[in-house]
Amino acid sequence: MLLVHFIPVLKVRRFLLQSVGVKMGHNCRFFKADWGSEPYLIELGNHVVVSNGVRFLNHDGGVWVFRTKYPRLDLFGSIKIGNNVCLGFNVIILPNTTIGDNCIVAAGSVIKGRIPADSVVFGNPGKVIMPLNIQERLVLMSKYKFETKGISYGKKKKLLQTFFNSGSS
Repeated sequence: MLLVHFIPVLKVRRFLLQSVGVKMGHNCRFFKADWGSEPYLIELGNHVVVSNGVRFLNHDGGVWVFRTKYPRLDLFGSIKIGNNVCLGFNVIILPNTTIGDNCIVAAGSVIKGRIPADSVVFGNPGKVIMPLNIQERLVLMSKYKFETKGISYGKKKKLLQTFFNSGSS
């Protein structure tokens, strides 16, 4: 049995992140992410998932080139993530960024500025590629959608192997 089954990992992560100042709502999920050197400038709404490899950058390291002229100069910005947001694998969020409610940020995207609510964002730089309701329709029309939440690992494995090994895919 894995140690994860005995330790409430999400609760421990939540506690540790809140202890360094990250503000967060309810029902958030965090995987291995980089919360930057100013985590107290990060705010997450309710029902936010932070996937593996997400990086929150609250400062602009580029001021390094001005250090000889301005030895004490730094540049900072807050990051605000709305409610019901999914941050995909390896997303980078730059300083002074706000992501609205009900957004999907695709894996590998680099986000700067304001992202409106109900958006699907993709790319570097991140751009809105479609409204969320279109993505919802595409998901519901997909032949690859399954209702696997709440079933055992074994049943899920059998269902997916049967589908993908049967030539249906």
